[in-house]
Amino acid sequence: MTTTENPATGRIVVVGSLNADLTIYTERLPLPGETLHGNGFAVNPGGKSANQAVAAARLGGHVTLIGAVGEDANGAMLLASTAGAGVDVTRVRRTAEPTGVAVISVDAAGENSIIIAAGANGTLAPEHVGAEAFDGAAVVGLCLEVPLETVQAAAQAGHDGGARVLLNLSPYAQIPAALATLTDVLLVNAHEASQFLGGFEMPSPDAPEAEWEPAVERFAGHGLAQVLVTLGSQGSVVLDSRTSTPVVRIAPTKVDAVDTTGAGDAFTGAVAARLAAGDTLVDAARYASVAAAMAATRKGTQTAYPSAAEVADFR
Repeated sequence: MTTTENPATGRIVVVGSLNADLTIYTERLPLPGETLHGNGFAVNPGGKSANQAVAAARLGGHVTLIGAVGEDANGAMLLASTAGAGVDVTRVRRTAEPTGVAVISVDAAGENSIIIAAGANGTLAPEHVGAEAFDGAAVVGLCLEVPLETVQAAAQAGHDGGARVLLNLSPYAQIPAALATLTDVLLVNAHEASQFLGGFEMPSPDAPEAEWEPAVERFAGHGLAQVLVTLGSQGSVVLDSRTSTPVVRIAPTKVDAVDTTGAGDAFTGAVAARLAAGDTLVDAARYASVAAAMAATRKGTQTAYPSAAEVADFR
């Protein structure tokens, strides 16, 4: 097993979204129908897939991003940002549709609310996911901000190429059984996990490991042997039906959060980077806990993501 201080070695292919983040900072999030004064505004590169690709690349991963942006200033910004982090963007298409956007409100405690408009992301079709892009890939990273049929095509191509398919089930949607079968690692938060399991009540964050075992069995019944459930400030839990220790709690990394926007993507990108380097899922999750916490101490998304050296220093 590689150590978690070394950069990732296997190639990572991320398929999905690129968004311009329109972020306004305010003391608290508005109530329905309420207007508040903000105290800052920024336009930053974002989108779950672009964020995850940048996070993995900054941690030493060799990353290719497949997606779509518009022929506009936001598209140019996103291409510059991802390429500047070391991501291969030669497979990101330019389209007549405007670049996707996310409208984000962030309160004084760093919590956020987000609304996305797909734009060019909605044009990414299965035929844009060429099988040759996955040759030699160790990990394929997916989320649900692009059409579901495209996600499934990418999962199939990654599976056929021998890669490990990592699916971040966000924003939540029901997925076909075939996509679950193609998924090697499912990454969800507790609410998404409950939805996926048909309303099954997930254990409380501080529940003992034994209370998580029914969830292990239910996920395994859907063909999902390895599941990583994030618990926000309470850390995460690795569920693995294939091992003698099917439930492993991952302790949270305590920091003073400034902006949690994109911290989940930092976590996902870090998991991808460490899996590509040969770490176990448990070790990858422990490393990702640190990377995500560090991201939350800075404003923005991609610009907040730490490098491998910074994570090593923090640890």
